[in-house]
Amino acid sequence: MTRREFWRRYEGHPAWVAEPNEAHRAIAKLPNVRVLTQNVDGLHQKAGSPERKVLELHGSMHRTVCTQCGKGFSTKEILNGEKKCPSCKGILKLGVTLFGEHLDVDTIGQARNIAAASEVFLAVGSSLQVEPAAALCAVAVRAGARLVIVNRDPTPYDDMAAEKITEPIGTAVPRLCEEFSAAR
Repeated sequence: MTRREFWRRYEGHPAWVAEPNEAHRAIAKLPNVRVLTQNVDGLHQKAGSPERKVLELHGSMHRTVCTQCGKGFSTKEILNGEKKCPSCKGILKLGVTLFGEHLDVDTIGQARNIAAASEVFLAVGSSLQVEPAAALCAVAVRAGARLVIVNRDPTPYDDMAAEKITEPIGTAVPRLCEEFSAAR
């Protein structure tokens, strides 16, 4: 795929108009929670989770970075204009980890630290087969966290889970968040 085709696909991507669901909103209401997400859509922040509390493991489609000078820009600015860096005319890259690229070392290190400090580690809607993010479940459990998996299909980490929930995310996560809030 050419760079021009790539940018054209992102101009009309459905994530630009997506809205948070009940699970995003329920998580946003929890105090003292950190969100580690593989999603690049910013829906946790749109639901009300403070940006500083959300760690986007695969980056954000809302940010664009120059591959030459490293400056970052709002993707919406870039979508409406020339697809070259306004500062140095270098090539711009969407601020996400694409298939075949490695996750940012600092980001995954920070995620491991957060997982290791968790009392409860909630894994939602993931096959838990994409590494290194899936291994955060094991990091949390080894550090003493209670692992709760919400996913309709089996995962490689089901045996480690204190609880496995197969009901729909939109009902399971709000219920769990209410339980977590009541227990505090």
